[in-house]
Amino acid sequence: MSLDYVKVSPGFEKYIAKEYRDFVEHGPFGKKVSVSQVGTFKEALEEHPMCAGCAMTLFIRLAIIAFPNPEDTITVGTAGCGRLAISQAMIPFVYGNYGDTNAVASGLKRGLMTRFPDKYKDVVVMAGDGGLADIGFSMMMHSWFRREKFTTIMLDNEVYGNTGGQESGMTTRGAVLKMAPLGKKFDKIDMPQLAKTAGCVYVATVVPNNPRRVESVIKKAVLIAREVGPTYIQAYTSCNIEYAIPTDKVMEDANNVEKDRYQFQEYITDEAKQYLADKWGYSEYKKKEIPGEVKA
Repeated sequence: MSLDYVKVSPGFEKYIAKEYRDFVEHGPFGKKVSVSQVGTFKEALEEHPMCAGCAMTLFIRLAIIAFPNPEDTITVGTAGCGRLAISQAMIPFVYGNYGDTNAVASGLKRGLMTRFPDKYKDVVVMAGDGGLADIGFSMMMHSWFRREKFTTIMLDNEVYGNTGGQESGMTTRGAVLKMAPLGKKFDKIDMPQLAKTAGCVYVATVVPNNPRRVESVIKKAVLIAREVGPTYIQAYTSCNIEYAIPTDKVMEDANNVEKDRYQFQEYITDEAKQYLADKWGYSEYKKKEIPGEVKA
């Protein structure tokens, strides 16, 4: 996990696959890239086996571009649609047993902090609503209670999209699915509020129709998790198959859902604000001087 991760040994350049050579020469490792520059660099995630029009894949692609140091990042995932794309990226990926992602990430992050005490090694969990809010709920909550220093990203498609269309705890009340034909009987779990209560120092909800906003929250979440505490991002990533959304209407659906019930929210503790301002130069969090105030 360093820039050496992708270097080609001298003399072997002509034997290395062009895809790999292109990534070494034009990839994001060791560079500061942005979603606004897409098309000018080779992304860490390009090909994937996801469904046409999948909003989850778009979000994952944006998230990986937003990683502050992708060459020093490990992603952790589990069973579900998301891992089909995440595991294809040019970033180390650890597959946790279903429900164990945050436990795996906890041990991984602690080990990296011990092995590399003077270097940031970021760990990012990316899993679906089933893997986190349902089956992985206990592991996730306890990683937050312990203030483990990594980022958890929920790919919230509001259904078990990988296993036939069962309702999840994140499915909205009344939603009718192939394997929930009578409609869901109870409300969607309020995970952002639970994240705050459990000790997350940064919490945000986003949809993928605003790439720069996605980039901003991912970057802040990963940076804050390095030293302050756990961070959580919940992203609406519709399943156009189970919810029968036409491929060309996926972004329209995201816009409508954002207006209706998935508005952008951002929660950040004072400690996290101070850290972003002092360590990473975020001017919006710098304390404003009061005119005439005399500094001690």
